[in-house]
Amino acid sequence: MSTTAGPVPGHRRAVGIASAAAVGGFLFGFDTAVINGAVDALTDRFALSSVLSGLAVACALLGSAVGAWFAGPFADRWGRVRVMLVAALLFGVSSVGSGLAVSVWDLVAWRVLAGIGIGIASVIAPAYIAEISPAAIRGRLGSLQQLAIVTGIFVALLSDAFLATRAGSAADTLWFGLAAWRWMFLVGVVPAVVYAALALGIPESPRYLVQRGRTDEAAKVLTRLGAAGTEGAAAKVAEIAVSLEREDAPSLRDLRGSAAGLRPIVWVGILLSVFQQFVGINVIFYYSTSLWRSVGFSESDSLTITVITSVTNIVVTLVAIAVVDRIGRKPLLLGGSIGMTLTLGTMAVCFSQSVGSGDDLALPGAWGSVALVAANLFVVSFGVSWGPVVWVLLGEMFPNTIRAAALSVAAAAQWIANFVVSTTFPVLAAAGLSLAYGLYALFALLSGWFVARAVRETKGRELEDMQGATSGPRRVAS
Repeated sequence: MSTTAGPVPGHRRAVGIASAAAVGGFLFGFDTAVINGAVDALTDRFALSSVLSGLAVACALLGSAVGAWFAGPFADRWGRVRVMLVAALLFGVSSVGSGLAVSVWDLVAWRVLAGIGIGIASVIAPAYIAEISPAAIRGRLGSLQQLAIVTGIFVALLSDAFLATRAGSAADTLWFGLAAWRWMFLVGVVPAVVYAALALGIPESPRYLVQRGRTDEAAKVLTRLGAAGTEGAAAKVAEIAVSLEREDAPSLRDLRGSAAGLRPIVWVGILLSVFQQFVGINVIFYYSTSLWRSVGFSESDSLTITVITSVTNIVVTLVAIAVVDRIGRKPLLLGGSIGMTLTLGTMAVCFSQSVGSGDDLALPGAWGSVALVAANLFVVSFGVSWGPVVWVLLGEMFPNTIRAAALSVAAAAQWIANFVVSTTFPVLAAAGLSLAYGLYALFALLSGWFVARAVRETKGRELEDMQGATSGPRRVAS
């Protein structure tokens, strides 16, 4: 089989368009990490209890679940590009509101609004990228979403560190009489504006255009993206039209199976999303600075370790982009599950050797160094597999008729799982970090079993070939 799917110039255009759409993932990563540098200053400024402090961190995740849930139906009604613009607007407005918040409830409201925008972006980017990508490079382009997410995390951490250092601390005044923690939120306006500008310059999804009867426009877009001339684009439009044939408008009701539950393929998407979060990856990024301080590293060293971990995540995501269309989705997921199980199990063993508790917790001897290495190898295992590959699969595994709606449900499940992990970690940590990482290791092991049993390979297949993915249990991801 040929490894190309059209002229190289068409592929280059697809890369550029997909990169622009993936900036939504940057907002996703930036928003989830920016609170890291501000949380201590917020706690002091608003005299927050531990419960309210946790709410300030996690409330955006609940907003993201809401945004993700409605993103698919909105995208089917208004188009992918218009919904991208809505996401950019919500994120930009909420960045200003969060930076100028006068009370904790004011802040929570703005953070929820930011979450809604990020939830929308988390659905639209992978759906749009899958729909404009040639099959031969769809895995690589789909992985751009995860690359953008981890880059957003890195930039947020770097921005927080710069602003806090420039002011003296996150709580100290910086420019125009505003504290540094306020500027941490305000700088979010910049990527929001960039995202909106890029969205205005990219074409609408050809599959959405066909769905709305705008076949001539769809053919032009497909030609730009590398279809084999006008005739090839026209044939592709006809193929898409057949895959979209229906008498009613798409909705969340389409996700129902023959029984009362959801279609098997939708359950696969939901469980992929849940396992991606239940291995505890965001614990590393949300609580890493506090975690490493608790086992004996200084505040400065802990921040440095966090930044190094973020850079590691970016590098291994680039590796995933290079190999996902060669190795395939399923082998990468299985390898990642094995790596995560071993590294998380190692961390559980390390923390079983800890002495003291609370702020006095420490790992004696070489256990602290072993835990640090294991944590970074865990990030490598995740970053080369479950991080990018789940987004690739969610963008391509569903039939055309339900893609946006099914992706909405799967992404909403992911945000809820993220919220559950983020809010339960402090409780688990209080009971013992060994318990927390042992539990995440168990979920990593189960994730491998799930992939082996339920996920089928999608490498190199056209989106229109995913129509058989909704029948019996042995075809749930084909």
